[in-house]
Amino acid sequence: MANPYTFIRNCWYVAGLSKEFKAEKLTGHKIANRPMVIWRTKEGKVVAFDNRCAHKRFPLSEGRLMDDGSLECAYHGLRYNDAGRCIAIPSHPDGKIPPQAKLNPFPIMEQNGLIWVWPGDPAKSNLCKPPLVPEIDDDEWETIDSGPMEVPANYLLLIENLLDITHFYPLHDGNIGDIENSRIPIEYEEGEIDGNKFIKTIRQVQNYKQPPYLVDWFVYEEADRNHTHCMMSPGITRVVMRNAPPGELGTDMERGYVLMHTHTPVDENNHVWHWIVNCKKDHMSGGDPNMSAAKRVAVTFPKVVDEDRWALKLQQQMLEIPDGEYSELFLKPDKALRRARQIFLQLIREEQTESKHLQAAE
Repeated sequence: MANPYTFIRNCWYVAGLSKEFKAEKLTGHKIANRPMVIWRTKEGKVVAFDNRCAHKRFPLSEGRLMDDGSLECAYHGLRYNDAGRCIAIPSHPDGKIPPQAKLNPFPIMEQNGLIWVWPGDPAKSNLCKPPLVPEIDDDEWETIDSGPMEVPANYLLLIENLLDITHFYPLHDGNIGDIENSRIPIEYEEGEIDGNKFIKTIRQVQNYKQPPYLVDWFVYEEADRNHTHCMMSPGITRVVMRNAPPGELGTDMERGYVLMHTHTPVDENNHVWHWIVNCKKDHMSGGDPNMSAAKRVAVTFPKVVDEDRWALKLQQQMLEIPDGEYSELFLKPDKALRRARQIFLQLIREEQTESKHLQAAE
């Protein structure tokens, strides 16, 4: 039986924000259990390869980039160009280079201020596209990101957390949540965009007394609110919150954010999480009228994140205990979580079936 708490390889995942990849700086990563070395060339192109030197497995991210743009391994000095081909071996002064001296590339793409990488079958990378997140590189929006955060938990646990705001009470009571959050009716939407299956929750409420952080960020103590959480793909969840005085949604009175959460699996038990808040540049906060809404969110939101990370870590510890007689309960508001898990299972089964067919053919 497929286990949803593993990871999907045939997927675009966020390796980081564009600004994290400076020209001619090597960075090492592990994404879906694949070791990668990623760098930006002098010309601005971002490339990704297996992080293991073809010679003796030494991590190439520990090497250096030479004046000609080639990567030199720190162990025996093999050099690779930005196409992954070995172009020099110090111990082969005659210049003869074995054809096996090359690096396996990973499809990589820069889009909307994010670096996306495909750790699965390269031939399948054209079957879907990285989801669009236009606010990140839109001049009308102020964007602030958390930086990469390592979380000792499977990434599906974070996705389920993001699709579920019934946990805002009690986990986030007193900042972004209260018990009334658990009583907001939930609508659902699902489908497929650019090859990515998505599931979205929609929570709409009128004349709502806002929790403290939402007043702090978005000014209004009582508001009409539209709040959506959308797993756009296994690699990213988009949260949109729109707040306005009663009857004013859709007008210039509206305040809110677009909050992107990237969830990139390291292995079955760990992932890297970025949160990226986007608010209109001219929107100021309620808690500090001299501070923009985006900056105010960025200052206070880490408390919320710490509470979630605490919960995810403990959930992961429970996952590592055999179920025995235990059976996980799904409640009525958990429909989106269940659908996300079903999407994961379908994609994992497809990869496992394909792997079995390849093994049988060998």
